[in-house]
Amino acid sequence: MSRIRQSSGKLLVRTFSVTFYSPQTFSYASEGWDQLVYALKGVVTVRSARDAWVLPAQRALWVPNGLEAHIEIPGPVSLRSLYLVQGLVPSLPRECSVVNVSPLLRELILETMRLGMLHGRLAPQRNLARVLVDQLRSIPSVPLQLPMPSEPRAYRAATLMLADPASGDVADLAKRAGASVRTLERLFRAETSMPLAAWRRRMRVLNALRLLAAGESVTRVALEVGYDSTSAFVAMFRRELGVTPARYFA
Repeated sequence: MSRIRQSSGKLLVRTFSVTFYSPQTFSYASEGWDQLVYALKGVVTVRSARDAWVLPAQRALWVPNGLEAHIEIPGPVSLRSLYLVQGLVPSLPRECSVVNVSPLLRELILETMRLGMLHGRLAPQRNLARVLVDQLRSIPSVPLQLPMPSEPRAYRAATLMLADPASGDVADLAKRAGASVRTLERLFRAETSMPLAAWRRRMRVLNALRLLAAGESVTRVALEVGYDSTSAFVAMFRRELGVTPARYFA
């Protein structure tokens, strides 16, 4: 028996729509509901105790029940959120992940927003919830997560890199963090499951996404995140996300 049929007399999905016009930061926690946060416009950063995610426009963040997070709104942002009864989509992970939104899923989200809710006792809404769940089961995640190390020296190094994405001297970074380069490499592999160089590339990509979404040029963004040439930055961006910056935002 499907979870939707089991919940046929209950509220399956509720909605929330909000637009921010100025920078804001606030905390978030959801109890009893899984959430899909769809960024209609703008870019959002979400931070938990151990990880950070960047949510660009036309992507969505899957937030399982019980997660506590801090939301950073850098500027004008329009968000459309679906709250799904916990466990309605059991195949999705019980941790945050950024997912691509297909044209069909986008229309399903917007139609659900128009209705305001999907209730199990109403056959048309129950059927729409079934299609929505089918789409959510197959959505691909994208590598927009940055795991944060907890070991003090590695955490210090991570915060230094986040404060200055363009910094490139690893030896100086290690010295300021109170560790050798070899120790820092070992700590990042152990704490984040990523080599230090890969972690830094991911960090630069996430910073670049925020700047690009704010309307900065590719050339300026390349310099801001530590690349001497636009072509080198574009090549790195393509290796990380599979497409060029222009293609990504198209």
